[in-house]
Amino acid sequence: MHRRTFLASALATTVLPGIVEAEAKPFDPRPQYVRIKKDFLPGQMLVVPRRYYLYFVTDQREAIRYGVGVGRAGLQFQGVASIDVKKEWPTWRPTDEMIERDPVLYQRFVGNEEAQPGGPTNPLGARALYLFQDGRDTFFRIHGTTEPQSIGQSVSNGCIRMLNAHVIDLYERVPIGTVVTVL
Repeated sequence: MHRRTFLASALATTVLPGIVEAEAKPFDPRPQYVRIKKDFLPGQMLVVPRRYYLYFVTDQREAIRYGVGVGRAGLQFQGVASIDVKKEWPTWRPTDEMIERDPVLYQRFVGNEEAQPGGPTNPLGARALYLFQDGRDTFFRIHGTTEPQSIGQSVSNGCIRMLNAHVIDLYERVPIGTVVTVL
């Protein structure tokens, strides 16, 4: 584990109660500048799945908050990762685990290496940020979606979904190497 990853993880676990307490309003998926109660480093990203929000820290005690959809119970990513790859209109293929869980839904991918090309019908949407740990792909992503109604819900196979317009905005803001903490 890298020093930066360790520090981000340690900091996140000590300040989670402060962020969660600040969330008393009804869910609103629109990007908003918000004040946060604890200090995070500008450029750091924090996802609070229980609240369906992703925070991109812009300044001391300030962040842009986006509404997100997250993984179903048992399929969520937790921990600290970094964005090591960014793609516009990414290709997509379900993981082997997804195919195994639902072979009927993913039958066109059984027994081959086919991938769906990027575009407006691709489940990853307009942009994807690929989460890595210690240089290894976790196969979890922060990405757009073709199912905008899933924002604010726990319905994905583990990835963090955003509205396409919102993930395009976030994509432009975050550089490769951005630390992401998912609580």
